Amino acid sequence: MTQTDTRSANPPELLNLRVGDLVEVRSAAEILATLDERGELENLPFMPEMAAWCGRRVTVHKVAHKVCDTISRSGMRRMDNAVYLSGPRCDGAAHGGCQTVCQFLWREQWLRRVEPGDAPTLVDAEDPDARRLLPLLTVNARREPGADGKERYSCQATELPRSATTCMPFLDVHQYVQDVRTGNAGVLWAARAFLVGLFNRLQNLSNRYLPPALRLRDGLRWGFLKGGVAGRTPTEELDLQPGELVRVKSKEQILATLDGKLQNRGMGFDEEMSRFCGRVARVKARVTRCIDEPTGELLTMKYPCIILENNICEGAFNLSCPREFVPFWREIWLERVSQPAATD
Repeated sequence: MTQTDTRSANPPELLNLRVGDLVEVRSAAEILATLDERGELENLPFMPEMAAWCGRRVTVHKVAHKVCDTISRSGMRRMDNAVYLSGPRCDGAAHGGCQTVCQFLWREQWLRRVEPGDAPTLVDAEDPDARRLLPLLTVNARREPGADGKERYSCQATELPRSATTCMPFLDVHQYVQDVRTGNAGVLWAARAFLVGLFNRLQNLSNRYLPPALRLRDGLRWGFLKGGVAGRTPTEELDLQPGELVRVKSKEQILATLDGKLQNRGMGFDEEMSRFCGRVARVKARVTRCIDEPTGELLTMKYPCIILENNICEGAFNLSCPREFVPFWREIWLERVSQPAATD
C-alpha cells in the first residue's frame, strides 16, 4: 500500500540535539530535497551507505560540534548542526569496500525529533524523488581517477576540510562548555581534555625554544610515546581471525616495534591507542582496504591490520574529539589469550 508523503514546503528546522535524544532519520525524498547536485548539504555528503537508515529511529550518540582534522593536521575544526547517531557506521559498500568503519555525520536537517510513544512517520515508498536518491549519491561517491588511473572516492572523511572550514582555537573555552552541555562529556573528562591539551602545547613550545637538556620528558606529548627502531620495523603474522581473544601488548613492547614517527610498516600507533595496552578483547575483523583521506585513493594493505570489538578512540588525549575512530592494530602489537573453558 502506498503511504502518505509527509514532506513540507518549508526546510527542516534545527533541533539543538543532545546526547540521548531520540530522532528519526527523514525519508529519502525529504533528504533529497536538502541536497545539492553533489549530494551534499553545507558541503557535507549524504553517503550511499546512509540511505538504508532512512525512516529508522536512533538515539543521538554524540553532538559533532567539533571534529579533529586528520587530513591537514590543523587541530580541531568547528562543525555546525551535526550529530553522530548510536549504531550507524559506514560499511564501505559504495566506496570500494573501505573497512575504516567511520561514524556517519548527520546534519540536523536530515533528522526529526520524536518521542518513544510517537507513531512512525508515514512516507510514500513510491515517490520518484526517493528513487532518485541512491543513484545520485552513488555517482557522487566517486571522483575522477588519478593520473595513475586508480579509482578515487569521495566521502565525509575526504570532504571534511570543506564541511568544517573553521579551525577551533585550543583556548576557545566554549568548546569544553559545549562538551558538557550537550552530554558529550562530563565535567572531569572535559577538564582533563583541556589540561592534556595545555600540556601538549607547552611541550611543543619547549621543543621549539628549549635545548634538549631542559625539556620535560624529552618534550613528548602526554602519553610519552617514543619509538626508536632504525631502519625497517619488525613484523609478525598471527593469522588472527574474528572471534579470537587477544591482549594488547604493553606500551614498552609496542614501542620496541615503532620507528621515530611512531609507525610500524607505515601504520601509526598513538597516545589514544596506548590507553588500551594490557586490555583483553576479541578480534572483530581483519582489515585489508581503507581510503586514503587526502587523495580518496582506496589503499590495499600489504600487511593486514586487526579491528577489536568495543575498541574506539575516545578522544581522552585529543580534546574530547567525538569522531570515535576505530583503531587499526598490527598483529605484532597483539598476543593470543587462551579461550576460557566452556561451562556446563
